[in-house]
Amino acid sequence: MKELSKLKEAVAGFLKGSGSYKEAVNNFIKELQKTLIKSDVNVKVVLELTKEIKEKALESEPPPGVLRREWFIKIVYDSLVELFGGEAPEITPKKLPWVIMLVGIQGAGKTTTAGKIAYFYKRKGYRPGLMTTDTYRPAAYDQLKQLAEKIGVPFYGEKDSKDPVKIAKNGLRELLRMGANIIITDTAGRHGYGEEEYLLKEMEDLAKAIQPDEIVLVIDAYIGQKAYDLAKRFHERTPIGSIVITKLDGTAKGGGAISAVAATGARIKFVGDGEKIENLEAFNPRKFVSRILGLGDLETLLEKFKALEESDKVEKRFQKAMLTGKLTLRDLYAQIQSIKKLGPLAKVLQMIPGISMMPIDDEKVRLSEEKMDMYLHIMDSMTYEELDNPHIIDRRRINRIARGSGTRPEDVKDLLHYYDTTKKMLKTLKRKKGLLRKLGMKGGF
Repeated sequence: MKELSKLKEAVAGFLKGSGSYKEAVNNFIKELQKTLIKSDVNVKVVLELTKEIKEKALESEPPPGVLRREWFIKIVYDSLVELFGGEAPEITPKKLPWVIMLVGIQGAGKTTTAGKIAYFYKRKGYRPGLMTTDTYRPAAYDQLKQLAEKIGVPFYGEKDSKDPVKIAKNGLRELLRMGANIIITDTAGRHGYGEEEYLLKEMEDLAKAIQPDEIVLVIDAYIGQKAYDLAKRFHERTPIGSIVITKLDGTAKGGGAISAVAATGARIKFVGDGEKIENLEAFNPRKFVSRILGLGDLETLLEKFKALEESDKVEKRFQKAMLTGKLTLRDLYAQIQSIKKLGPLAKVLQMIPGISMMPIDDEKVRLSEEKMDMYLHIMDSMTYEELDNPHIIDRRRINRIARGSGTRPEDVKDLLHYYDTTKKMLKTLKRKKGLLRKLGMKGGF
């Protein structure tokens, strides 16, 4: 997935950028489209995905305490996770015995994958069994039998039979008798392009005969753009429950697998990244997307959203700033968003125990809706360093921030003045900390 790894640079550039938010979003969307298409993701899937991301980015408002640029990366993150199947699929069988049927085109690596899946579940304490119904490729019988012997699991096949449905029925019965509780069925490879209608019909008949609990589509990571139509065709004949991507260890682009997920609505369950029997791992969409976006170094960003969803930490952050007298432009950004939702700052302050008895000059902290939006746009054009250390913002930075936010240098100065005023007010509150204690509030959080 070399192409997808380039998204790390795009994310880093977006977060560090100083231009206007809208322009930065448009540039990132173009880069995302180019990267996904180069990764062989279906063009239609790419256009639908990026259209949705752009609409959310420009129309939705971030929650309190979150910068617009951070909010945009979260939107991209969630959208890509959804594209890859959402939450990590359930690996544990819902019941026992559990029957798995592998389908796919010739050369995708189904037989090897069958052995890998058996080994995966054996290590987890299950009793897997392997059977082959491939009557077209003579080596399929010998290959799967050797794999079964290597990992020590029961095997069933009928080397001289030409009736895959009969083999499947017999094999299911025999493997259950031998004590297998996860039965993995290897099938003949299909081309899937229409000229092998009889093979697709055979696949349907097999599914009706053994009633598998899960049909797994095995996809070669090199398949490219063909994956979308191929997966759709397979799904129409035998609904796909999950997907395994093979050969991700090489230089394969792998985007075709993404298209397959979109086509079937199935989830990627396993990925194979090597030839060895142990080279199969459960697929976790969130970890994978974090990796390709380079979010491994930005875990605090994702943790911030989690915290906002689960608790009232933003309100506590305001209280802490009020009690310590320390304030950054990040705090101010969150504060302005809160004002927009809760009302004038004076009223927000009055909600906090103890502060309601203190005189607050409402005129000094009052903002119009229009000015609040302007301030947020200005801060969206600042770097992280500027947000955390407003004192470094000199005339040169003010001019750059104004250009990036589409405002005037005077507007940036106005924001900085508002920041200074709010900070002074908080310092006043800090000096009256003793009064807060008397009123029942603790000195810290």
